[in-house]
Amino acid sequence: MELQSLLNIPQLRYLAQDESRMGRKTETKRVITAKGVKPKVSVEWPREAFWLYGVVEPLSGWHWTESYDKLNGENFQQFLDELSQQLGDTVAVMQLDGAPAHRAKKIDWPENIIPIFQPPHCPELNAIERLWQHLKGQWKGENFLSLEALRQRVNQELSQLNLSQVQSLTSFDFILDALLQAAF
Repeated sequence: MELQSLLNIPQLRYLAQDESRMGRKTETKRVITAKGVKPKVSVEWPREAFWLYGVVEPLSGWHWTESYDKLNGENFQQFLDELSQQLGDTVAVMQLDGAPAHRAKKIDWPENIIPIFQPPHCPELNAIERLWQHLKGQWKGENFLSLEALRQRVNQELSQLNLSQVQSLTSFDFILDALLQAAF
């Protein structure tokens, strides 16, 4: 039996958290075509959107998301409370940015979540940003007739992700080295 369980010490996990706006505006990126052929893509600019709140665990590839209509402290609190239940007896050190919703004075941090705020203006340090980039890349050039159609597509893409894919996307060397040194 593990010493950690014998001493009744909870498992410690590292999570990266962030939110991403999922909107009906067409995602456009470079497209490969024959020389001299200009790609034609129908682009829409509707202003409908929802927010996907999420966490990833780079070591295992575990991920969990919830969608909300707004990015605010109230929804963030609800996300934290639901995440706390998902974690159960484990304790999570959670990296997040300094968004106003994360620093609201009314936030009641669950006992099993320890926040660590990353430096300002450094989204590239947060492992979940690569998951958002990958996710949105799955529907580049597509148009969605409704917000519900977009929600369904997001849920479909998330359900198809396996642990090794998420692990591959989010395991930065500097994160893994730090976790190894800290004996996570």
